[in-house]
Amino acid sequence: MARPNELVAADEQVMGDGVVTGFGRIDGRPVCVFAQDFTVFGGSLAEAHAAKIVKLMDLAMKTGAPIVGLNDSGGARIQEGVVSLAGYADVFLRNVLASGVVPQLSAIMGPCAGGAVYSPAITDLVVMVRDTSHMFVTGPDVVKAVTHEDVSFDELGGATVHATKSGVAHFEADDEVQCLLLLRRLIGYLPSNNLDPAPLVPTTDPADRADPELDSVVPGDPAKPYDMTEVIRRVVDEGAHLEVHAGWARNIICAFARLDGRTVGVVAQQPMVLAGVLDINASTKAARFVRFCDAFNIPLVTFVDVPGFLPGVAQEHGGIIRNGAKLLYAYAEATVPKLTVITRKAYGGAYDVMSSKHIRGDLNVAWPTAEIAVMGPEGAVNVLYRDEIAVAKDKERKRAELVAAYRERFANPYVAASRGYVDDVIEPHETRPRLIAALRMLAGKRDTNPRKKHGNIPL
Repeated sequence: MARPNELVAADEQVMGDGVVTGFGRIDGRPVCVFAQDFTVFGGSLAEAHAAKIVKLMDLAMKTGAPIVGLNDSGGARIQEGVVSLAGYADVFLRNVLASGVVPQLSAIMGPCAGGAVYSPAITDLVVMVRDTSHMFVTGPDVVKAVTHEDVSFDELGGATVHATKSGVAHFEADDEVQCLLLLRRLIGYLPSNNLDPAPLVPTTDPADRADPELDSVVPGDPAKPYDMTEVIRRVVDEGAHLEVHAGWARNIICAFARLDGRTVGVVAQQPMVLAGVLDINASTKAARFVRFCDAFNIPLVTFVDVPGFLPGVAQEHGGIIRNGAKLLYAYAEATVPKLTVITRKAYGGAYDVMSSKHIRGDLNVAWPTAEIAVMGPEGAVNVLYRDEIAVAKDKERKRAELVAAYRERFANPYVAASRGYVDDVIEPHETRPRLIAALRMLAGKRDTNPRKKHGNIPL
């Protein structure tokens, strides 16, 4: 039987087979890179094409270097039949084996269709370019033939769609230059592999810097929102952070930042969106980020202002129980240093989920504005004092009195602190120095999970 590449005429064969592979350095640190060339057979993957990528990925695993893929492919090369499919499977296997060993970054620089989408989907971080890159399993023509839906390339699998609706893309770049610069910036936050530390970047931001402006960030009215990114900006080194999945599940923030020059992963509710409630997408987004940080020994800093899980038929039928459990699992499983700051609300099961002391939080502090309770005062009063309110002459006044009494007695951080569930109640302006002191103390942290092949996260 003829070899697949012999099916292509000699004058149609191209040296390199449509992919360039090699290694180089970013900020002096080695990286392994492959770039697909759409001008050669539409960037389609065939036997030699796959073999080159596999060889590069094997090299990255041996040397502990990050893998960066510049994807621009129409999918499997039809002329080579099952050999192309075998090549994809070889690449997918390396993606899985490399997961959690070396960081894997994917840039979608053009069309990425069919089997070509699954390799980026397995990688850690995906960047798409607005207007020029597309990802879909089946293209618009197939969609129209099967479902009779008319849809454009952008509407089906454009960068904005995947950055805001599907969550497939972690970042959306304006152009290819910005995309490549973003990849370099990401590499700067990450360790080269799961054994090396992340780069330590010198900073002029004092470790003992207090920020009085934080004392007035949280409004006096518990129902009034505020911007959690402002809190993050005032705490981290020089106010710099790189948000992941900024356009998707915006009620929770995931970001890379630095404290004392060290990379940290920040997870925080965003009260400006859905009051910071946890829903299906927010739980999935944060769980994935927490597990990535844990895999590469990046400490986690969590800012909590969560009123609970989003109620509703759509959420229950969509699996909020299963998806919420993903975030709980991720935090409980993580063995990296875990620092938690409760800024305001921490209600119900969501309090437990958000890196609480009970799931191995290392340092858990609260601001004086924190409300730690089974549920909000209004809801609790309606349950506990239903009969008393019903017989009151002025029901609204009675309810307000009971809410105020409940808030004073239960909805504060001091009950939790008296039990040791919160290590300290601190003034907001002390947050940065306290977090940095804890990170220095936890730099040599050693924690393990029970010996097992792997756990069974509720996917």
